[in-house]
Amino acid sequence: MENKTERVGIMYAAAAYIIWGFLPIYWKVVDHVPAGEILAHRIIWSFLFMIIIILFLKKWPAFIQECKTILLDRKKLLGITMASVVISLNWLTYIWAVNSDHVIQASLGYYINPLVSILLAIIVLKEKLSKQQTFSVILAGIGVLYLTISYGVFPWVSLTLAVSFALYGLFKKTVDIPPMFGLAIETMIVTPLAIIYLLIIPVNAFSTSDVTSSTNLLLFGAGVATAVPLLLFSSGAKRIPLAMVGFLQYFAPTIMLLLGIFVYHETFSQAHLISFGFIWVALLIYLGSIYRHPIRKQTN
Repeated sequence: MENKTERVGIMYAAAAYIIWGFLPIYWKVVDHVPAGEILAHRIIWSFLFMIIIILFLKKWPAFIQECKTILLDRKKLLGITMASVVISLNWLTYIWAVNSDHVIQASLGYYINPLVSILLAIIVLKEKLSKQQTFSVILAGIGVLYLTISYGVFPWVSLTLAVSFALYGLFKKTVDIPPMFGLAIETMIVTPLAIIYLLIIPVNAFSTSDVTSSTNLLLFGAGVATAVPLLLFSSGAKRIPLAMVGFLQYFAPTIMLLLGIFVYHETFSQAHLISFGFIWVALLIYLGSIYRHPIRKQTN
């Protein structure tokens, strides 16, 4: 029975990361819409989709109770608010990167994200790391530094994605709520800002005269594209060991890297290869350190 549960967990988690890996294709289809507008719609429709899911699963009373609990707990309220801000920044940067032909840079960001999380664990949580983990962070830093020196341009896209997602994970640690309620509350917090943004921009790609236009449907679908992989991930992660999650998470940036090189024909130079090489070795060392201390993944 345990093996069956783990197999199901692997399927769910792998499906989530595969969907995340192919998401650049979705954002490319709506690249005629400004990134800020796409983000606003992604927030609004994610929130509405999650509310529908919560109502369908008859979890509305539990959701309302969770909201009341957060409002009465200043630490949780601050944590969930900061989480909603940094994930919005992450989404905006990601959408802009994909639609500005920086898929490879986005891929790099998600490769180094776990290593940034390790760094935050040292600085903020005062965690002690093994020699292997420390060495992996140093190698990743060398890779990013090499790319910066080679091109003379700071890889801000990659680092913004990596740092914002790592901070998101850090803030989520302060708020122990189910993932389904978490996404609903995070998007609920920033939905008013998203609505205001759509109301004040001079030109809006969303058409009220033709609700079923292809652009409208794609913007509606942004909510589904956001929520579905997250729900798959939360269902899968609680069934499998942390080490397996650590392995599967590299499906997404690997797919993104391949899309950037072979589908969107972005430049992948020798400097990129060397930089990625440092980071891939760092990740192998990082994964090795996880496998030496296997623990169960806990959802938050």
